[in-house]
Amino acid sequence: MNQQTRQWLQEQRAQAHQPLLRDRQDLCVDGELVGSIEPALVQQLGPTLLDAHAVHLQHRDGQWDLQGEGSATQRLNRLALALRGAGLTGAWRDEQLAVCNGAGQRIATIERGAVRPLGIATRAVHLVGAVADGRLWVQQRSQSKANNPGMWDTLMGGMVSAQDSLEQALARETWEEAGLELASLQGLRHGGHVDFSRPSDEAEGQGLMREHIDWFAAQLSESLMPANQDGEVQRFELLHPQTVEAWLVQGRFTHEASLILAAYMGW
Repeated sequence: MNQQTRQWLQEQRAQAHQPLLRDRQDLCVDGELVGSIEPALVQQLGPTLLDAHAVHLQHRDGQWDLQGEGSATQRLNRLALALRGAGLTGAWRDEQLAVCNGAGQRIATIERGAVRPLGIATRAVHLVGAVADGRLWVQQRSQSKANNPGMWDTLMGGMVSAQDSLEQALARETWEEAGLELASLQGLRHGGHVDFSRPSDEAEGQGLMREHIDWFAAQLSESLMPANQDGEVQRFELLHPQTVEAWLVQGRFTHEASLILAAYMGW
């Protein structure tokens, strides 16, 4: 690794963990800590909109308690709808993600588009795919993607939904994004993980990204060609490691893919 790449990597690692732009306060449901929220965001929602969705945020002892009728999942999703009504969510996906307490126990689920405004931790999975001579398959994200459109990514990257285990998410996303069955891959292994905690531009800059990404690596035979199935990938390229390194330093890859590829290459 040359000096330019070493400096780039230091900057990428520093950017993965950034201080808050403003104070956030804990968000609790049924006495369980599930996320955090900026007080100004609560003010933007206002009691009228919250009442219209049959939820209430009570401020007590420096934290916000989500109250209302129904289960934790029902209340969290009504809060998500209130956020959507105020234009304060990310892209709405009609996809539920797990909501865990401080001990990592799942206590509810919530619409994906509301996790960043509410500082709810998420999980994702990525796959690094190589061929025998060391070249790497990478994908260019669709221009219609809500996040990082047109940027380059690992062979596959996606969120772990509430309905999936980590292994199920790996299999589902690998098929949807690359049209590949895990059984067709050679030497599939868990490579490691990267973690992020940084401000997000969602909810008018009041979001917080807290994400744990597990990444896997595998070898593809020369005859195996990835083919997107869900319309979220523009194209695939098979690149020499030197080209990947150059593209990384040039900022062509997403932040998440950058740290994963760096870890794969042993940096």
